[in-house]
Amino acid sequence: MDGDAILTVFDKAAARVAEVVDRIDGWYLTGDREGQYSFDVAADEAAREVLAEAGYGVYSEESGSHDPNRELQVVLDPVDGSTNAARGLPWYSTSFCALDSEGMVAALVLNLANGKAYRAVRGQGAAVDSRRLAPNTGEDRGRGSGPSGQRSLGEATVGLTYIPPRHLGWKQYRVLGSIALDMCAVAEGVLDAYIDCTNEGHSTWDYLGAALVCAEAGVAMGEAWGRELLPDDLAERRYPVVAATPSLLAEALAERRTFGADDVINP
Repeated sequence: MDGDAILTVFDKAAARVAEVVDRIDGWYLTGDREGQYSFDVAADEAAREVLAEAGYGVYSEESGSHDPNRELQVVLDPVDGSTNAARGLPWYSTSFCALDSEGMVAALVLNLANGKAYRAVRGQGAAVDSRRLAPNTGEDRGRGSGPSGQRSLGEATVGLTYIPPRHLGWKQYRVLGSIALDMCAVAEGVLDAYIDCTNEGHSTWDYLGAALVCAEAGVAMGEAWGRELLPDDLAERRYPVVAATPSLLAEALAERRTFGADDVINP
């Protein structure tokens, strides 16, 4: 698969989603699924039209599976952070991750509020807009050019989804509302780590696009209970934990495992 060609399709689909969201002059819940807004459905239709024209299968938060037997499958979250979008909080995104027989091959996460785009191709690295993302090796590469290099949870600024039952030892935390952007912020060096603190975990469409960005940027990644972040069954949920360095990841995972999850018994 040509990763750059896939990204070209993703850019077109993301532009269609952005057009849909920009036209919002009101918002309402559809009532068909918990937390689903009318623009979620419209964004899904706009993105799927482009992906279908390219010959890709789709697994989407809003509409499920389409053409699952096609060679390339795209895991799609049309709008990640829908409540933020509905309320005008500028932290919501659209996320695409292409899967082939070997796993994640190309990804795009677009911040719909400001147009910042995170892209990755397997084996070719990751970038935010035109800036390459790579681990901090101690050189003065500047904020926003890759993972921060932070090694200690006690000195880290950590992104969360949901508030855990106790303080986990971080210096500061942020609960921002889009896991895709939270994870990409770790890849960029804006956050030092991200921890899924929910009881129910996240779906693959929530995080896979950002997971490839993180992997190609050199972020240390894990799942709270030691499972693969890319499950054989895309419907399975996971608890992503990512960090700027392996030592920080180890601390974050250890803290996350001190409280439970709905689908994990006696971890």
